[in-house]
Amino acid sequence: MSKKKIFIFLLAVIMVFSIAGCSKQDKLVKIQEAGKIVLGTSADYPPYEFHKEIDGKDQIVGFDIEIAKAIAEDLGVELEIKDMKFEGLLAALAGDKIDFIVSGMTPTPERAKSVDFSKEYYVEEQKLLIRKADADKIKTIDDLEGLRIGAQKATVQEEIANGIEGAADVKLLAKITDLVLELSNDKIDAIVLPKPVAIAYAESNPNLFAPEISFGRQDGVAIAVAKGNPELVEAINQTLDRLIEEGKIDEFIAEATKLAEE
Repeated sequence: MSKKKIFIFLLAVIMVFSIAGCSKQDKLVKIQEAGKIVLGTSADYPPYEFHKEIDGKDQIVGFDIEIAKAIAEDLGVELEIKDMKFEGLLAALAGDKIDFIVSGMTPTPERAKSVDFSKEYYVEEQKLLIRKADADKIKTIDDLEGLRIGAQKATVQEEIANGIEGAADVKLLAKITDLVLELSNDKIDAIVLPKPVAIAYAESNPNLFAPEISFGRQDGVAIAVAKGNPELVEAINQTLDRLIEEGKIDEFIAEATKLAEE
């Protein structure tokens, strides 16, 4: 191959990589150019994210939402919120319909195959939500034998529910609110939920109860972004570092839990 042909070949390779780099421009740059960041969340998960009527207007609130607001503020952009089913969040991220996911999501190895995660910002403890009328008969995990267990689809709680020995049935639904309705209507006997979510529902409904039953502390929750966006991940981590150092996340959790009870 002549020197001229080698030069042309190398130039072509450089151009290909340059074009690829431009077409795969880091999401952070695109977000800043657009002046907004689009959040994907499943707003049925108090105190993480949930609907609340405030001043006569339905709003999506929760401590995840406050974290998302802080990220948007640090980036100098507006926050747009898209509420969808939890099981559809990863597909929406892959399809570029949202820019990031803040929705109490556990960074499992399986999910990490398709997305990149921030550092963990909160560690969940898994508990149960039951009817208050059943408080005397459901006091330990062994008491769940023969009972009907509910959990949200595509979550860590689904795995826990499926692992309960002796359960008569496991019912999986896309929305927590639908599971709570099934519990209230005696269609299921218990729901596996993260501790703050179980407590929030119990404290807002006098007929529900979160017993002193724990499935232990699980992996933490993190923020998901599309693969190959290290600058965006780093920017998110910087905000999380600041919020953790300032004790803001604990404040957000306390405020959101109180709001869910009202």
